[in-house]
Amino acid sequence: MKRLFIIIVGLALLVSCAKTHRIPKADYQQKQGGEYITASWYGVPFHGRQTACGERYDMYGLTAAHKTMKFGTKLRVTNPDTNESVVVTITDRGPFIKGRDLDLSYGAAKKIGHLKKGVGRVWIKYLGRDMRYVKRVPFIKPGISAALTIQVGSFSEQENANRLKQGLEINYNNVYITTIQLEGKKFYRVRVGKFNSSDSAYSIAEKLADEGYTVFITSRD
Repeated sequence: MKRLFIIIVGLALLVSCAKTHRIPKADYQQKQGGEYITASWYGVPFHGRQTACGERYDMYGLTAAHKTMKFGTKLRVTNPDTNESVVVTITDRGPFIKGRDLDLSYGAAKKIGHLKKGVGRVWIKYLGRDMRYVKRVPFIKPGISAALTIQVGSFSEQENANRLKQGLEINYNNVYITTIQLEGKKFYRVRVGKFNSSDSAYSIAEKLADEGYTVFITSRD
C-alpha cells in the first residue's frame, strides 16, 4: 500500500510539472520532397526592428518568419505562378493571422514575384539548418535567488515583444511580458516559466537555446 501511494504521488507531480512547463513539440516535420503552404510578406513597418532571433530585420534580405521552425532553418520557396525560387533563412516568428504559414521578407517576396499578390500558395522544400543559430545558456549569476525565470528577449517596441510571446506560447506555458525603464526608455522583456530550481530552469532554457533563442536565467520579479 505504501509503495502504491508513492507511485501515485510521483505521477501527480509529473502531471503538475507538465502543466507548468510544456514540453516543446518535435521539430517541424515537412512532407517528403516539399509541400504547398500559404505565404505572405512583411516589410516597411518592421524594417530595422529586432527579430525574435535577436537580429535586426532587413526587409531587403532573404529571410522569413515561421511560427515554430527553428531559427537558421533554410527553405527553398517557389512561387508556382512565376516558377521563381529563392532560398530563405528563418529568423523570426509569425505570421499570426489565421490561414497563413510563412511570412517572407520584402526582398524574398520580390525575388519570386509575390509582392503584388501579397498572400498566396507557395511550394517550400527544407534544405537544412544553419547551426550558427544554435545558442548556449549562460551560467546563472551568483546570488540569484531560487525563484527563477528565463528571459528570451527585450524590445523597445511592444509589438515585437507581443509577436515573440505569441510564438513562444505555441510550445511553452507561463510566457509573460514585464516592463522596465532604462535611461528614460521603456523596454518590454519576454520571459518564460516560473522555476524553483536551477535544474528545471536549465532544462527549458537549453531547449529554447537549441531553437535559436538568446536566453539567460534570472530572478523572477
